[in-house]
Amino acid sequence: MPVQRSFCRFCHANCAILVETEGDRVVRVSGDAEDPVFGGYTCIKGRQLPEAHHHPERLLSSQKKGAHGFEPIATQTALDEIAARLKPLIEEHGPDSVAIYAGTYSFQNSAGVASAMAFAQGLGTRHFYTSVTLDQPAKVYTAAQYGSWSGGGHVFGEADVAFFIGNNPIVSHYGPPGGLPPFSPSRRLRDAIANGLKLIVADPRESDVAALAHIHLPVKPGEDPALLAGMIHVILEERLYDEAFVQAHVDGLAELKQAVSGFSPAVAAARAGVSEADLVAAARMFAGGTKGSASTGTGPEMAGNGTLTQYLVSSLNILCGRFCREGEKSSIPRIFTPVTPRRAQVNPPMKLWGEGYPASRFRGLTHLMFEMPCNVLADEILTPGPGQIRALISIGGNPMLAFPDQDKMARAIEALDLFVSVDIRSQGVSARRSDYILAPLMSLERDDISSLSEWWYEIPYARYTEAILPRPGDLLDEYEMLWGLAKRLGTGLPLAGGPCPMDACPDKEAFLDLAVAGCVVPPSQVHADSPDGRPVIYHDKHPIVEPAEAGHEARFDLAAGAMPQQLVRYGREDSAAQGYPFRLISRRSRHRFNSTGGHLSALKAKRTTNPAHIHPDDMAGLGVADGEMIRIASPHGEVHALAKASASLRRGVISMAHGYGDPDYGPDEVPQRGGSTNRLVSETSGYDPITGQALQSAIPVKVLRG
Repeated sequence: MPVQRSFCRFCHANCAILVETEGDRVVRVSGDAEDPVFGGYTCIKGRQLPEAHHHPERLLSSQKKGAHGFEPIATQTALDEIAARLKPLIEEHGPDSVAIYAGTYSFQNSAGVASAMAFAQGLGTRHFYTSVTLDQPAKVYTAAQYGSWSGGGHVFGEADVAFFIGNNPIVSHYGPPGGLPPFSPSRRLRDAIANGLKLIVADPRESDVAALAHIHLPVKPGEDPALLAGMIHVILEERLYDEAFVQAHVDGLAELKQAVSGFSPAVAAARAGVSEADLVAAARMFAGGTKGSASTGTGPEMAGNGTLTQYLVSSLNILCGRFCREGEKSSIPRIFTPVTPRRAQVNPPMKLWGEGYPASRFRGLTHLMFEMPCNVLADEILTPGPGQIRALISIGGNPMLAFPDQDKMARAIEALDLFVSVDIRSQGVSARRSDYILAPLMSLERDDISSLSEWWYEIPYARYTEAILPRPGDLLDEYEMLWGLAKRLGTGLPLAGGPCPMDACPDKEAFLDLAVAGCVVPPSQVHADSPDGRPVIYHDKHPIVEPAEAGHEARFDLAAGAMPQQLVRYGREDSAAQGYPFRLISRRSRHRFNSTGGHLSALKAKRTTNPAHIHPDDMAGLGVADGEMIRIASPHGEVHALAKASASLRRGVISMAHGYGDPDYGPDEVPQRGGSTNRLVSETSGYDPITGQALQSAIPVKVLRG
């Protein structure tokens, strides 16, 4: 059988794969042992690509909802009808009456988010949303508030110390730059530890990475700022920070020192729920390393103080000078990212949100760079007035499971004049509420580049993969759909390289060249350099950190924005919630990618439910038996779940995966067996005032029986 090289697009890791085909079908996917980065690694999710492509539930034609449910419709006809319904809305209510949501799966298509953003910008709507503002907006949008290092931060491959705060990359396959890359993460972490890496993990449960840590800090959910402030207190008091680097490049040290003065090791450890000795040892271990970064995951960022947490993590890295210096190779070369100088200097602090950015009508929230926070979408749909959203196009997303307050999101979708989903199935919780479902190509049927995963590559690694399977039926790539709508509406698609041609839809390679114009090597050149789909490593393109520019004066500012005053306010707050003694935290599943994959047989067999993991002693105190159906209630709502004993959790904590649940099924019906945790969440209270991120972890809850 023919075997071709490609890379997986089930998630953002983009693992190198070998694809075996028989005629027009893919029969097997395996790891590519010759790949210099992945070395043959794949995960169980990626190996299900054959079933995913040929699954009986997969849509091979677009769908239109009629009186008796969905009926097939030619995609071009569907685009005609959708455009015909959008035009009068735009003419009467303006372009802000249309919203675009680029969900998790739009990121797996290298043209997905770029074309979605271009469509929104061409239309002129301020209502462009992505899943980034649902899980980790602070990481993306607030770090630049304090300045950034032009030469890049330390990479994991050269680290002698690493600090993971609420991230479990062995399961999630997600580690931010400087964290554990998603390339055979378990083996890579174990090898690094064997070679001398010191590992610190802060997590309320003994996760896969925490089990390997030299110091595991089982922090109380939502109290990461106390832990981090206590560690910074130790580092400043014991002068363990990089004094020369701080003197040369950092302002705001006095303000930070004053803010953490109330978080002595004893006070910080008590609030964080960890050992004072371990907190001090962790601070000394991290500061004592020569290279290595602190990095966060979704857990602490979704726990109500995401921006404050990220500020303190940035402060740790800045104080310890964890950056590439002059003459060293700069980290994360990024072939498909615009070329920027890599210098031994600070990029000036900049605000990527707030004054001057398009504003929502709700909660004082504004655009975060180019997008509106997902926190406001339901209210923007449900509330009449200028700018009210009347049509929503969801591309590779599942807002019913991803957004806070499932019942409210259901009401919002029901209130729309037009709801269009781009989805491979009609059975999804969100898709089945659509007026139209546009059926897209899947990964092995389209060209792509490794632009999403290049934020983890420590070498100048790039891939261009061609489509391996022919188009099965009347299907389009997402960018082709949006080009078709823009053509019919008479709007354009502004891209990095200029306006997309609108006389005829460009092929994927030409579109990608426009979308990432100004990058180090254009996609078309990478394609030409590797016609057989192998990766290309552009060794000569690895930037070296250059000297600072003469007269350069920008410095990190640790007192910028609302920080560190927010830390002082946090220290005065009482985090207790009367009547809700437990905190529910989110977790990742190795057998799902958010809400995706549950219909595939091998993954469904591994996880038949979404249990509520609880410490055995807590279960005994509640009188709850292992496997018993319980109700978990928050101040906002409740869900059903099967209780599961888990000694890896600290007491007082319940852990459930997000991306599950279906409001159209009862608690004892499959595929429910564990509700959506977003039913416990309101986006109007407890949200981050900067990013708008809802409290989606560390949720105050109580357990009810019967």
